[in-house]
Amino acid sequence: MSVPASFRAFRIHGDGAGHRAGIETLRLDDLSPGEVVVKAAYSSVNYKDALAGTGKGKILRRFPLVGGIDVAGHVVASTDPAFREGDAVLCTGCGLSETRDGGYAEYVRLQSAWTIPLPTGLSLRESMILGTAGFTAGLALLRMRDNRQRPELGPIAVTGASGGVGMLATAIFSRAGYEVHAISGKPERAEALKALGASAVLDRRTLELGRRPLESARYGGALDNVGGAMLAGLLPLVQPYGNVAACGLAASAELATTVMPFIIRGVSLLGIASAGTARDQREQVWAHLATDWKPARLDAVCTREVALEEVPAVFDTMLGGGSFGRTLVVLGGAG
Repeated sequence: MSVPASFRAFRIHGDGAGHRAGIETLRLDDLSPGEVVVKAAYSSVNYKDALAGTGKGKILRRFPLVGGIDVAGHVVASTDPAFREGDAVLCTGCGLSETRDGGYAEYVRLQSAWTIPLPTGLSLRESMILGTAGFTAGLALLRMRDNRQRPELGPIAVTGASGGVGMLATAIFSRAGYEVHAISGKPERAEALKALGASAVLDRRTLELGRRPLESARYGGALDNVGGAMLAGLLPLVQPYGNVAACGLAASAELATTVMPFIIRGVSLLGIASAGTARDQREQVWAHLATDWKPARLDAVCTREVALEEVPAVFDTMLGGGSFGRTLVVLGGAG
């Protein structure tokens, strides 16, 4: 299988002329170096992609770069014998659209160290409905379980539950046997969240978190996408030796709290940094996501499919707070 002389990509620039981004025609040699060349089938849109693509967040560390922190497709060429032509693969994070060209292109060049063979049990399309969002939720579950989080400790609170990570966390934790209480500012999405496995859906605008350093324990643990006051308010509500996984800052990067939940109840605050996760953990998470943690209604999480040209409009909707679920970017399709 050969690579065409040129192909389309969504490229981001930042120089003396300012920020600009759009569809460009590139050649393979224009891309960051890597051992594995992939004909892309799908990517997805994450909050980080929206920040990078609009220039509203300092995501890219060099310019220009192709956007997109996720990609899945088939290998068309490889200098690493571990990958052969026709292999189905995926990559999330690992510097894509940050230090190297990302997945918003018809062809992508990847480093073999971070290229993951598509696990049995997932299609390419399903892998990108999951993407970084699903991987982040899965990594949180892996770390929480490694730190002795068990279903019998009590329900898991998931904040930002109507976003991509939140919806997938609701489905993944539920599939893994945990009771999930979804917290969202969009009460009109309650039935959708219950269909994904939430046993309760709570409106964050009317949620009473309490103000004392320790409150009556209500949750076995939590996955927080929000940060700020929400994260600070959850910590005093967690059962002894429960875990709170912090993976987002949709509300604030600040955290004003006390050490009381940590030194009195032994609560653990776990940081979830999905972009640079070690390969062995990546493989563990993806193996689970393809089998025992795979959401039963994964298609329900994908609320929109777009072509490469439509990606900027998705950015605007996402940053404006109007997105729901996952947006799939169809680059070549199939699989």
